Amino acid sequence: MKISEILKNKKVTLSFEIFPPKKQEAFESVKQTALTLSALKPDFISITYGAGGSTQSNTSDLAKTVQDSGTVSLAHLTCVRSSKESLLQTIQLLKQKKIENVLALRGDLPKDAFEGENLFPSGLFHASDLTELLKEHDFCVGGACYPEGHPESTNRDADIQNLKHKVESGVDFLTTQMIFDNDMLYSFLYRLQSAGIHVPVIAGIMPVTSASQVSRMVDLSNAYIPRKLLSFCDRFRHDNEAMKQAGIAYATDQIIDLISNGVRGIHIYTMNKPEIAEAIVKNIDSIIKAVNRREN
Repeated sequence: MKISEILKNKKVTLSFEIFPPKKQEAFESVKQTALTLSALKPDFISITYGAGGSTQSNTSDLAKTVQDSGTVSLAHLTCVRSSKESLLQTIQLLKQKKIENVLALRGDLPKDAFEGENLFPSGLFHASDLTELLKEHDFCVGGACYPEGHPESTNRDADIQNLKHKVESGVDFLTTQMIFDNDMLYSFLYRLQSAGIHVPVIAGIMPVTSASQVSRMVDLSNAYIPRKLLSFCDRFRHDNEAMKQAGIAYATDQIIDLISNGVRGIHIYTMNKPEIAEAIVKNIDSIIKAVNRREN
């Protein structure tokens, strides 16, 4: 099933994200993680794509595992360091495995790039270019967005215009990078509406279960870290169980507030920790069901 159809039929969706292993010997462990998450009955599970396509085959294999378990899958695909031929091969592989949904990404610029290297041999320089190619092959296409501005954008207005171009290229829905302050998302949604961007926006939530995650998250997503989150990270940084419980509680509070304010979907960046996702689902399952039941 296409995620665009799910979003049409449900007021609130819940989804998870996992990442493939870098080493093949870890594949079975991540496969079990995918199956455990699928048993929680999310609306879909997304599978990331390694830098430069380093986990390409594992991405499609995990997507098929998720699909075969009865859960809709969303395979990530990037255009950095990919030839047109390799992209078309991946597209055919996904179609053979009956994957209908792809998250189109430019991809992070590789740190080992050398001067003069052609990072985009396919001629597809942006996620919008990849989106057009995917729509030619009848995929439902998702796009990424940064509520606080893409780290490479000159300013927020330019970022919104780039995002509008991505949507006009055929993106069916958007998923935000991790957010820790809901007000940042609400402001972003207002700016999208003002710019004429009306596709569904799914909020990305990252449960903070270790203090060391915080600086890494800022680098990845340009996210603002509220004082409340910094306080419990500082207070419980040396107590793993306390950090885990505080992180689950913080993420739960975020999600309840988002749903209460009409956000269309919740996407949990699980970091391949199904027990964290399971704890959050236990906290919000009845809330999501109640909203969907009332709207129907």
